[in-house]
Amino acid sequence: MTLDVSTARERRYGRWLLLAVLPIVAVSLLPLFYTFISSFRPGSEIFQYLSPLSVHTFWPKELTLENYATLLSGTFLPALLNSVIVTTVTVVIGLTVASLAAFGLAVFDFPLKNALFVALVLSFLIPFEAVAIPLSSMFRDLGLANTYAGLILPGIGNGLAIFLLRQFFLGIPPSLSEAARIDGASWLRVFWTIYLPLSRPSLVGAGLILFVFQWQSFLWPLIIAPSPTMKVAPIAIADLAGEAEIDFGAMFAGALLTAALPLILLLVFQRQFTNSLASSGTKE
Repeated sequence: MTLDVSTARERRYGRWLLLAVLPIVAVSLLPLFYTFISSFRPGSEIFQYLSPLSVHTFWPKELTLENYATLLSGTFLPALLNSVIVTTVTVVIGLTVASLAAFGLAVFDFPLKNALFVALVLSFLIPFEAVAIPLSSMFRDLGLANTYAGLILPGIGNGLAIFLLRQFFLGIPPSLSEAARIDGASWLRVFWTIYLPLSRPSLVGAGLILFVFQWQSFLWPLIIAPSPTMKVAPIAIADLAGEAEIDFGAMFAGALLTAALPLILLLVFQRQFTNSLASSGTKE
């Protein structure tokens, strides 16, 4: 009887909690929903029903694909392809660099190891905007302006990805690597056959971090790759705001297409991502 009462109370609390959370979720999703709907509105209807609010504020009188036709007939598709190339290469190389660096910080003891780790933590607390201008000057001197390498290199060394992987590696029992070393395995083999297979959730989390940082990058591509052939998707969307006219419909369509890929990836890998964050608690 006591168990039934307790279960009923928990269900009642669960319903109240759900009712409390639903409005918050609705408000959070409202901008995304409005962007989605507005991408199918005719240009003359974009802001027509904002004041006063009505049904047509959230559902257009007429649905059209004109905004997508305008967007895809311009420079957006090549820019989107550039974003895909830059982000994919960044994730692949960045995960390689981050996992090796995290392995070294988690497994080996060497002088100034703790100081290096503190510097690593501080590196992702410093806004990139603070170093973007001097870094761009150095890249231009090296001939990396308007190149894929110039767009990719700053995104490879992500301190947050290294931190996440290092914290996960610290939770792997040292006895596994010690047994492999006794059997004659090299450290690289230990890394490849033990640490990487066990750290798949953390690798997914680090990969998503690298992806989002590079995919949404705006200031760095704007500075280092002003060439029309090297534009990325966020820059192409910003270019829709001309001096004389702003094509809000095409901008909504571009924003929706640009947001779709990271949203899909997060939905697909959400379990691994949450597991990676849950396993990255403070470890010494």
